[in-house]
Amino acid sequence: MTTGAASWLPLSPGERSVAIEVLVHGPLSRTELARRLDLSPGSLTRLTKPLIETGLLIEVPEAGAPAEARQGRPSQPLDVVAESRSFLGFKITEDMVYGVVTTLRSDIVARHDRPLATHDPAEVADLLAEMTEELARAHPRIAGVGIGVGGLVRDRAVVGESPFLRWRDVPLAALVEERTGLPVVVENDVAALVEAEAWFGAGRGLDRFVVLTIGAGIGYGLVLGGKRVPYAEEDRGFGRHWIVNPNGPLTPDGERGSAVSLLTIPNIRYQVRAATGRDHTYEEILALAAAGEPMPARVIDEAARALGTLVAQIANFAMPQKILLAGEGVGLMDVAGKTVEESVRAQRHPLAAPIDLETKVSDFHDWARGAAVLAIQVLVLGAVEA
Repeated sequence: MTTGAASWLPLSPGERSVAIEVLVHGPLSRTELARRLDLSPGSLTRLTKPLIETGLLIEVPEAGAPAEARQGRPSQPLDVVAESRSFLGFKITEDMVYGVVTTLRSDIVARHDRPLATHDPAEVADLLAEMTEELARAHPRIAGVGIGVGGLVRDRAVVGESPFLRWRDVPLAALVEERTGLPVVVENDVAALVEAEAWFGAGRGLDRFVVLTIGAGIGYGLVLGGKRVPYAEEDRGFGRHWIVNPNGPLTPDGERGSAVSLLTIPNIRYQVRAATGRDHTYEEILALAAAGEPMPARVIDEAARALGTLVAQIANFAMPQKILLAGEGVGLMDVAGKTVEESVRAQRHPLAAPIDLETKVSDFHDWARGAAVLAIQVLVLGAVEA
């Protein structure tokens, strides 16, 4: 089986559409594949034949069919060999680099993290190259590298601005490519997470889909027509100027009563510290709120109402089929989920359809997986597409 091609670039548009459909939604029968792509059986056969001959697609046994009945059946489902290639994904935070290896279907098969002792771009690139070399020893078929950064990224290559790393105009993709010899794509970390969820996660197969992340900051991603919508303000402080409660708290980061002031972990910690004189972790604040401690309970109640307002407004204006709530701050839902739901209902039309709100507790390896999906897309689409 031929699996060594650097990309799917030689494929015709029709062949590529078939291969992507099987990658994202497979295994699929030929009948289902033809229905999804609106192709005649003859056209589908013409498009799939070269894909099978080169080993990009394979025929797999039908679940439950006896072994003797599986030989040479034209109805056998088609699939990709997910383990044929590996991809690296890195999530860079202020003090750590989180790394994962994934299959062609973005399943994580290995993790490797290293502390980040410096923000010097060349030294960060050196560290990423060392991690790549270490991971490649056990996973030699690395086809590409994706890197997620909190900040503004241009052309999926240059970090234009990153407040966490204090970077401006850093050509990170080029620096890592020089050291590894592998194709590298860099993107805003929220955008990478949205791409991963749209292709392989909660938004797979949906036409209109939203990702809302809460944690150190607030992230937002909109998918329309199955594709992420890029926007100029990406990670330039989403939510800092989205006023949820004009009478809300004034914090060091974000306008008074903004989504950032009310919902981000640093500002929730700041509010509790300002009111009590004691510093607590986010997890401790959630536990104190659940136990009925007055000030933590008040801050978490305000945060929950703010989240409900944000979800309701997104639903009212973007009309998504699903909203995925992700990030390291989603523990809020465990403590104050009912308050969030009440706030959503209060700001929706009584006859509005219920919001499909899915909650996903995300660690930094999920963000790294999102970056790996960028590398998968480069291989599959044959280009770095924003």
